[in-house]
Amino acid sequence: MSARVLVVDDIPTNVKLLEARLSAEYFDVVTAYNGPDALAICERAECDIVLLDVMMPNMDGFEVCRRIKSNPATHHIPVVIVTALDQPSDRIRGLEAGADDFLTKPVSEVALISRVRSLSRLKMVTDELRMRAVTSKEIGIQSPEIEAVADTGRKGRILVVDDRAGSYERIVAALSSEHTVEVEPDPNEALFHAAEGNYDVFIVSLGFENFDGLRLCSQIRSLERTRSIPVLAVTEADNNAKLVRGLEIGINDYLIRPIDKNEMLARVRTQIKKKRYTERLRDNVQSSIEAAVTDVLTGLYNRRYMETHLTTLVEQSAARGKPISALVLDIDFFKSINDTYGHDAGDDVLREFALRMRKSIRNIDLACRIGGEEFVVVMPETDKAVATMVAERLRRKIAADPFPIEQGARAIEVTISIGIAALNGAEDNAAAILKRADQALYRAKRDGRNRVVPDAA
Repeated sequence: MSARVLVVDDIPTNVKLLEARLSAEYFDVVTAYNGPDALAICERAECDIVLLDVMMPNMDGFEVCRRIKSNPATHHIPVVIVTALDQPSDRIRGLEAGADDFLTKPVSEVALISRVRSLSRLKMVTDELRMRAVTSKEIGIQSPEIEAVADTGRKGRILVVDDRAGSYERIVAALSSEHTVEVEPDPNEALFHAAEGNYDVFIVSLGFENFDGLRLCSQIRSLERTRSIPVLAVTEADNNAKLVRGLEIGINDYLIRPIDKNEMLARVRTQIKKKRYTERLRDNVQSSIEAAVTDVLTGLYNRRYMETHLTTLVEQSAARGKPISALVLDIDFFKSINDTYGHDAGDDVLREFALRMRKSIRNIDLACRIGGEEFVVVMPETDKAVATMVAERLRRKIAADPFPIEQGARAIEVTISIGIAALNGAEDNAAAILKRADQALYRAKRDGRNRVVPDAA
């Protein structure tokens, strides 16, 4: 789907000109003639990128940009300030307001379209992460929006790739007040250096004497360990063709020589803030996934994960003619522990049991808590005889040492009962195996508990 671009300018002629240029490149265009209308469109999530004029009555573009970027609901929307102002101080003011770029009128059509395309692609990636993380609030994971708005973009780690000593020394001097900066003057070694360090931004010169800086930018984008790290290119004022090509292959921003120190600081801060926000989104997605399949108390997988994964493991084992076994475990007299010592003590027992169980099985075995005091261990490539040996070893380990409760102030005796079942031919399935193991567990409890009982199949 084409990106939707919001064009904001109080002069209708300017709006129509930009609208025509963007529509010709198959972008959807919405328009606003003042700041409040633009903010309302952003609030309603009706645009993917904003092209914003500065000189508007009542609320200028800098203030509109600042409000977009300070609002947790809209701060992720890219903003490009388009204006006749061309002084470094104007660019810095726009960047400090949160602008993602600053284009000077009259705007080159090539630069405009390439910049909109580049920022739209990045917005699509961010939107996908935001969509996946939308359930994080519902399961108690803090949304990253507030942290992102408060982030200053300082204290980053930066790698400068430049073979001109005079150039990189000025860059280092300018950035060192806010960041940790390293230099790699050899572009042939830069990719290795980049992959090994935990960097927040790469600053890459496009003016190497015997090397194409765009090739390095492309390699950074193609390598998994570096592809999500922002790339800020440094180029000459008359190198528009290379700059446009760089935007197409994935550089995030650029600086024109001679570099203004404050503009560079502002652009670096912007890229670091974007990177940190994206990382927080990815962390939220990962946390959401883990929360969906993990038991909070014990850290083991939950029933949902076990049922899905067990089916896959059994089908694979049946197809390959390999054995697989399942243990269903139950803590004996667990209700009496809760009734006698309290539910906090019961939680202590469950956590300690999960810890001992994990230490008694292999990394490839799947350990799950399926509810209350009941657990399942799935053991791939393990027949019933071996599974019985493992289960007996675990039973003895649980019974041998008392379980600490009340923060170690007391200790109580705990035992477990275990039922075992194994894959019984190619026609067997996960549900049948679990049912047989559960029936074996019932016999273990009926016969006196604290014992291991394999099924009869």
